[in-house]
Amino acid sequence: MLGAEPVDAAVAPPYSSPMKYLRLPLLALVCATALAVAPRVLAAGGSSISLAEAAKTFAEMHRICARDGGKFWGISECGPILFVDPNTRDIVANGPDKDGVLTREGDVWVGHMPDSENISNAPMTWSGTAWTELMWPLPPMDEERRHTMMAHEMFHRIQPQLKLTRPDNGASHLDTLEGRYWLQLEWRALTRALRATSPAERRRATIDALDFRAERYRLFPKAAESERDLEYAEGLAEYTGLHIGLTSPAARVGVALADLHDHATDASFMRTFAYATGPSYGLLLDRYAPAWRKQLANSRSFDQILRQALHAPVPADIDARAKAEAARYDGAALRRSEVAREDARLKRIAGFRVKFVDGPVLYLPMHHANVSFRPVDLQPLGDKATVYTILRVSADWGVLDVTGGALLKTDFSGVTVSVAGVGEAPIKGDGWTLTLKPGWRVVAGSRKGDFTVADH
Repeated sequence: MLGAEPVDAAVAPPYSSPMKYLRLPLLALVCATALAVAPRVLAAGGSSISLAEAAKTFAEMHRICARDGGKFWGISECGPILFVDPNTRDIVANGPDKDGVLTREGDVWVGHMPDSENISNAPMTWSGTAWTELMWPLPPMDEERRHTMMAHEMFHRIQPQLKLTRPDNGASHLDTLEGRYWLQLEWRALTRALRATSPAERRRATIDALDFRAERYRLFPKAAESERDLEYAEGLAEYTGLHIGLTSPAARVGVALADLHDHATDASFMRTFAYATGPSYGLLLDRYAPAWRKQLANSRSFDQILRQALHAPVPADIDARAKAEAARYDGAALRRSEVAREDARLKRIAGFRVKFVDGPVLYLPMHHANVSFRPVDLQPLGDKATVYTILRVSADWGVLDVTGGALLKTDFSGVTVSVAGVGEAPIKGDGWTLTLKPGWRVVAGSRKGDFTVADH
């Protein structure tokens, strides 16, 4: 194994279902947990968040970033942190905000998050201050995963300073039969590389992973750029999380293996794959190209840097080579499973087209929008739009809460929900609720039976 004894990834505890958060127009995607949280009794001081527990967790996060001291990236991860209860919107912070909205109570600062702001695990600028925002309570997990998550989220706050943010170009090919098939073979090879007990075994498995990726890029020529951008956004964050959050090489490998194992069960890979590939490639690059992070300034992808370090260019016969290598990873059984899944996916797509394209809809243009969503159950409808099961949009017109599906344009310019039929202007439907700001109203859309919003 890569600097450690073999670890059984199957026993590693998974993270809670991640959420994504997007603050337009910056297009900064970061990990977060589920929106729904059970009500809690107010703690001392009138907050639903225990101030003592919050202070203890702030201290834990400070120890993690202070231990690194800014050595890993040249910038310290230590900085302003917000804990927000998504049920009550109560805030506990580790320091004051620049606009003076928060009030000090002992060693922490407290306040309330406005309804116009989405709540997620994310970097956010609010009340004149750039924060690492975390939903409270933090999800239950063992110490290694907890510290990885903390360092991951603190990294996102400094990521723009490092010029390592990238636009969100999507990765819808990872919801197709071939995209999923070759990605999962890549993950199996990465797992074998991390578990390897000899240099030859590790090198062979690493090159197999690179070849599976190269075959995917042959089939989907635009995939290389979109996957690189998402690996910069989230893969680097998860890799940084295990490096700064953990001190043991064995623990780092264990978390990387757990990421590969856990995300293999995601309903969709199109936004979650980088949480699995980032740590694995990062650890392999640490071994084969120790100064690799300096090459990120040139927007080089993980696989490009690793191939160069291994002196292993893409084979001219990559199609045949990848198919031959797939046999070593039970590729035939995997393909049978994915063919069955593809049949079910095509049926779902047909149903979504009836619901969000052919039938009557409410269309909401998005300007100055904040978006939070769960990325594990997405369904692309072509390259221009994706169905999100759970979604919250805050924009000029108000707030849209979705629990039953909505169609979001890939460029985040608009969102669509289905309506029951021609009738009165709807503000509530099957699995969605629209709360309009004063001065806004629902009006007839461009197509008979459709609706949109307009201000007076």
